[in-house]
Amino acid sequence: MLQSATPFQVSLARSEAEIRAAQRLRYDVFVTEFGSDGDGVDHENRLETDAFDAHADHLLLRDTRLTSGATDQIVGVYRLMTQTQADRAGEFYSASEFDLTPLETSGLRLLELGRSCLHPDYRGGAALMALWRGVAEYVSDRGIELLFGTASFRGTDAAALQHPISDLHRRFLAPPDLRVTSRMKRDIALLPADRIDRKRAMRDTPALIKSYLKLGGFIGQGVYVDHAFNSVDVCVILKASDLDPSLLQFPDRRAA
Repeated sequence: MLQSATPFQVSLARSEAEIRAAQRLRYDVFVTEFGSDGDGVDHENRLETDAFDAHADHLLLRDTRLTSGATDQIVGVYRLMTQTQADRAGEFYSASEFDLTPLETSGLRLLELGRSCLHPDYRGGAALMALWRGVAEYVSDRGIELLFGTASFRGTDAAALQHPISDLHRRFLAPPDLRVTSRMKRDIALLPADRIDRKRAMRDTPALIKSYLKLGGFIGQGVYVDHAFNSVDVCVILKASDLDPSLLQFPDRRAA
C-alpha cells in the first residue's frame, strides 16, 4: 500500500470514481489550461481519457486538508504502466512517438510515467515531492529498474524551442544503449553549443522536465510534435538506481 506524508496522501485509484476524478483533473490541466484535444477528450463530462487508462495504474495525490468529498481532494495524478500492462494494452503510450526498442530489449523492468499533472495551486515544492515519493514507493515495491515517458513543452512550434531542446541534447542525451529515437521523419535543427542561450534554455524548459533531470534523468534523441495534445514532446529516461535515496524513505507511514 502506498504511503504519504502530512498533509498529502498518495494512493492508487481503487474505483471507477477515482479514475474519473483523475481524468477530470487532467481535463482541467491539459485541455482547459494547455489547449489539448483529441479523440479521448470528453468535453461534455470534462474528462481527458484514452485507451491506455483501462490498463494502467493511476496514482492520486490528495490534500487531506480539503473538506469536500474524497475524490474532490485529488490535486495531482500520475499514470503508471508496467511492461505487463503495456502488453495488455498492445504497446506503451510512448511507442507511438518514439522507437522504444532500446528500452524494451534492455532486459530491465520498465515503468512508463504518463499524464502527470498537478492542480495550479500545488505546483512545485511539497506536493510534487509527495507525488514523487508515491512513484518511488511504487518503483521499489515492484522492482522497477528503468522509468521513462514523454514530457512536454507547450505549443507545437518546435523551431521556437531550439535553445532548450538543443541544450537538453547537448547536456542530457541518453547513452547509446538506452537512446530511444523520435518517430518524426523531420528532425529539429540543433544549435551548436556556442550559440545556445543557456538562460533562455533554462527559462523555457518546463519544471517537470527539470525535475526529471535533477533526479538523474536524460532524454532520447529528437522530439515529437503532438498536434492533438498541443505539445512538443521529449522522451525522458531515468534509471531507478539513480533516484535520490531520500525519495525511498517514508518517515510517516500512514495508510493511504
